[in-house]
Amino acid sequence: MNTDLSERVDRWLEHIRALVDEIGPRGSTTEGERRGSEYCERILTDLGLSPRVEPFRSARSIYHPHLLAAVMVLVAVGVYPLAGRFSAGVAFVLSLVGLVSDLMELGFRDNLLRRLVPKGDSQNVVAVVPPRGQHKQDLVLIGHVDSHRTPIVFRSSRWLGAFHLFTTIAFVTFSAQTVLYGLGTVTQWGWIWPVSIPSAVCAVLLAAICIQADCTPFSPGANDNATAAGLVLTLGEHLASEPLEHSRVWLACTGCEEVQHYGAIDLFRRHQAELHRPTAVVFESLGCDGPAWLIKEGIIVPFYASRDLVALAERLANEHPEWRAYPTKIAGGNTEMADALRVGIPAITLCGITADGRLPYWHQTGDTVDKMDPEVLTRAYAFTRAYLQALDARTVPGPVEGDH
Repeated sequence: MNTDLSERVDRWLEHIRALVDEIGPRGSTTEGERRGSEYCERILTDLGLSPRVEPFRSARSIYHPHLLAAVMVLVAVGVYPLAGRFSAGVAFVLSLVGLVSDLMELGFRDNLLRRLVPKGDSQNVVAVVPPRGQHKQDLVLIGHVDSHRTPIVFRSSRWLGAFHLFTTIAFVTFSAQTVLYGLGTVTQWGWIWPVSIPSAVCAVLLAAICIQADCTPFSPGANDNATAAGLVLTLGEHLASEPLEHSRVWLACTGCEEVQHYGAIDLFRRHQAELHRPTAVVFESLGCDGPAWLIKEGIIVPFYASRDLVALAERLANEHPEWRAYPTKIAGGNTEMADALRVGIPAITLCGITADGRLPYWHQTGDTVDKMDPEVLTRAYAFTRAYLQALDARTVPGPVEGDH
């Protein structure tokens, strides 16, 4: 390993340790997240990059909207048999609004539940590094500062698999309840209410899962995602001394990714109009495995990394087998790549998700600095730096139809 790369990785590890060991868990909208953002601002300021702290309001918990949806389903079950067609109509509306709003929440869309949940203050930290030469494009580098809670459903791959199975069953029963209660407003068939009882059971279980999750401590968040915020800072130092030739680079340490990406949404809402031929590169959980690049992610709506960005990653991986880079995908989760793609910006996520789609120490109390592998970090940094240089050197393409 050359001296420069070794020093970059050592600096990266310093940032991870500062965020995890000195600041600690960084739950969305909490004091810990605010202190993490202050650290990012201080580092970027010391580099002479004049960062901006951009405040926004965010949900405090990713679980609150789903808890509200479960409550709406339960109220609908209780109301349905009380007053004939009138109560059946009320139950139908409650079921429909709860189901549709919950699906919209999973797709990052504004909805009634999002408007009702408690909010708190958060912030992004954003700095810009101009190019050495002619400005031809913008590269937006994103790593989130916040860390998640540690619910039982993330305790092991078996628990996570059971949770994914349960949520599928719950979605089916909630959908069936909505259809049946719609029919009941017209038919008043007596069998409809007893058949909807499984939906009520699923709603009780979903509410219990949400309440349990919000009673757990926040993860230390070393891999997810101090590695990403730390990488943005380390690249910032590198780019401050060695800017890219034609790419203006936006360094974004975002808040509230763990509560449905409020930070990334705010970032693109504020700045999309001033971005010039932008490309977004998102960093996620790079300390234990990888480097890899996501080709697909999603919960309800699938998102695919832009084809030309995937092709570039494949080329670099083939040219440098020593980096052991590989493609991967994740089901039941999203990175901030989705937020760029939703507004029409080509994007890819560079990550440490395993080849079979597992994320090490995901939302667990064991996500600590001692799990970080310097050899993995070294390969990830070399791959990332080469990827940015290759992006800078390419002929900037127009949008490819079907990428988004």
